[in-house]
Amino acid sequence: MEEDNDVKLKTRFHGQVLILYAKIPLRLDTFLADLREACKQPQNQPITVKWIDEEGDPCTIGSQLELDEAVRLLRVNGEAELNIHVFLGIPALPGLPCNGEDKTVYRRGARRWKKFYHVNGHRFQPKRLNRRVQCFYCNDYIWGLGRQGYRCADCKLCVHKKCHRFVRQPCGDVSVTYINLLHITPSVGVLASPSVPLFPPMRYSGAETARTGVENRAFQESEIEAENIPEVVPSTAPGKDSVIPVEPKRQTVSLDDFNLLTVIGRGSYAKVIQAEHKKTKAIYAIKIIKKQMFNDDEDIDWVQTEKSVFETASNHPFLVGLHSCFQTDSRLFFVIEFVPGGDLMFHMQRQRKLPEDHARFYSAEIILALHFLHSRGIIYRDLKLDNVLIDAEGHVKLTDYGMCKENIGPNDLTSTFCGTPNYIAPEILRGEDYGFSVDWWALGVLMYEMMAGRSPFDIVGMAGDPEQNTEDYLFQIILEKQIRIPRSLSVKAATVLKGFLNKDPKERLGCRKDIDEALEEMKNTTFFRNLIDWELLEARQVTPPYNPAVSNDRDLQHFDTTFTEEPPNLTPDDAAAIARIDQSEFEGFEYINPLLMSREDSV
Repeated sequence: MEEDNDVKLKTRFHGQVLILYAKIPLRLDTFLADLREACKQPQNQPITVKWIDEEGDPCTIGSQLELDEAVRLLRVNGEAELNIHVFLGIPALPGLPCNGEDKTVYRRGARRWKKFYHVNGHRFQPKRLNRRVQCFYCNDYIWGLGRQGYRCADCKLCVHKKCHRFVRQPCGDVSVTYINLLHITPSVGVLASPSVPLFPPMRYSGAETARTGVENRAFQESEIEAENIPEVVPSTAPGKDSVIPVEPKRQTVSLDDFNLLTVIGRGSYAKVIQAEHKKTKAIYAIKIIKKQMFNDDEDIDWVQTEKSVFETASNHPFLVGLHSCFQTDSRLFFVIEFVPGGDLMFHMQRQRKLPEDHARFYSAEIILALHFLHSRGIIYRDLKLDNVLIDAEGHVKLTDYGMCKENIGPNDLTSTFCGTPNYIAPEILRGEDYGFSVDWWALGVLMYEMMAGRSPFDIVGMAGDPEQNTEDYLFQIILEKQIRIPRSLSVKAATVLKGFLNKDPKERLGCRKDIDEALEEMKNTTFFRNLIDWELLEARQVTPPYNPAVSNDRDLQHFDTTFTEEPPNLTPDDAAAIARIDQSEFEGFEYINPLLMSREDSV
C-alpha cells in the first residue's frame, strides 16, 4: 500500500508497463530523469510525457505547473495511480501526435504490455518460479500455480508480490545477502503463513556469508534440490498454528475414470465433452485444454484463476461447480457439473424474446450468483447469454470463470481491458479503473436482450456502412449513444434497465460501496419488489417459469448439433510438442472436490 506522500506512476513505453513510486511533491526535472532511467534512455534523450485524465484523454506534461495539476487531480479524484505514456522525441508542432502515438495505444489492455515494477534499481516482473525459491525480504517460500512472485529482470532477485516495495538492496549489489534457513526445522507452535515469515530477515556482509558457506536462495540461479526441501504448509485446524509436513498426494482422478460420450461445446482454446464417471455412472462435463496453447505467464494466470473460482463456486445453487482437476502430459482437464438445459443464448434463439416474469426470475438468480462472487472478492467480467446455463429444473447457473478477477476488496479496483465487446462497460472503454460495477452493466445488457429480443446496441450490426460495423464503432456507441427502451416494456422493466445501464458507475444500480446495501437496493426496485421471494429463491424453492423437460442427463436436445455430431475423440499426442512443454508450470493443478468425492466413496 502506498504511503500518503507517495504516488504510483504506471508508465507505458514501447510495449512495456513500468511501475514507479515517487514522493510528493514531484519536481519536473527529477520526474523526467526517473522516467528516462526506467525506460533505459540516455538523460539527453528528448521525451514527451502524457498522462491520462479522468475522461480518458491524454494530456501533455511539459512544465512543473502541468505536473502539479496532474498530481492534484489524481488526489481530488481519489485515483490510485497516475497513468503515463512516454514517447521518444518531441512533435514538430504543438498538437501533432508523437512518433508511435495513435488512439490504440490508449486503449488499456487492448494488447498485452510487458510489466515491470521499478524499486531501488530493480526491474521486477511477475514470474512463476519453476522450483522452490525463498523470498529475499521475508524468507517465506514463493510457491503455487501461477505467478506468485516477482523476479528482477537484471539481478534475478526474487520476492513475493507483497514484499517487492520493501527491498532496500540496490540492484546489482551482491555484497549484501542473507542466510537461508532451510536447514532449520521449525518446531510445533511456529506459524508459517504467507504474511508471517518463519524467521525474521537476517542480512550479513559478503565476508560473513563466505564464512558460513550459505548462498542466497532468493536468487533463482542458486540451485535448490527439491527432494532435499521438506514441504510445509500451515495447519488449518482451529487453534493449531503449526507447520505440518505434507505427504505427496497420489492422483485419485484420471481420464481412465471416465467414458467420453459427446462433444457439447468448443471454443478457441478448449473443448467440452460430456462424460460418464465409470464408478458412479454420474454425468459430468469435462473442459479440456491443450497445454501447447499456454505461451506466457498471462495464460497460466487465467487457468489458475478459473480453477480457483470453480473451487469457490462449488456447491452454490446458481454457479457451476467443480468435481475435480487432473492433467496428462499434453492436456489439462476440468471435470465440472453437467447442466442439461443448454444456455440462454440457445434458449433465446428459439424464443426470440422472453416475458418479463421470465427475465425477472433469471436476472434475480443471476443477481444472487454475482453477489456471492463479489462477497468473495471476485469480479465475474464475462456475463453474457452464452455463459448462463439452465439446469434440469429450469434454474440458472453461471459458468466459465477464466475472465474473473480475484482478490478485489471493497475499495479495490482493477484496470484490465477485457470482456465480450457487446457487454463491456463504459468505464472499461474509457480506460478507467473499475470494480464490481462492470458486472451490473453486463446484467443490464443481458436483461435488455432477454426482454427486447435484441441488443441495446444492435444498430451497429445492422448498419449499411462497413465502417459502422467495426468494434471501435460499437465501443463509440456504448460510450455515447443514449439507450432507447422499447415502448412495449413496462415502466418497471424500463426503470430497472435504466438503472443498470447508467453509463456512470457511481450512479448505476447495484454499485454502492457496501455490496450488501447494493443487493438490498436491487431487491427494492419496483421490478423485483414484492414479486420475488428472495429467501425461497436462494433455496431453489421458487418454481422456474420454464422447464427444459430433459428426459435424463444424456438428453442433448438443448445443445447445438454442430457440436453433438462431432466424435468425442482426443487427437493423438505429438511427442515432439510434449517435449517442448515445461511440465513444472502445471504443478499443483490437481484438485478433488471433497464433498463430491465423499459421495462417490460411499457408492
